[in-house]
Amino acid sequence: MGKPDKEAMKALRKQRKAYIDRAQQEMKKQRKLIKAIKEQIKDEPKTVPRIASEAKLQADQVLLYVAALRKYGQVVEVDKDGDYFTYKLDAEA
Repeated sequence: MGKPDKEAMKALRKQRKAYIDRAQQEMKKQRKLIKAIKEQIKDEPKTVPRIASEAKLQADQVLLYVAALRKYGQVVEVDKDGDYFTYKLDAEA
């Protein structure tokens, strides 16, 4: 990698600093939210509304993240509690 490449990268980082900072902040929020959800279901299976209530999060956000965690194999559906499925951490994840 020559000197012109380093200068170009430096200029690009400077130009996109606001975007990079915003993306980093958003990722930090996502990690915090996922950690809160996983913390709620580590000991016992819970429904999305219960997770949201106990973690003091919005139910629609919790549903979105639980669906993503389920898709990627970190969370599994266990049983139904009334109209809602309960979720727990996948032991293999």
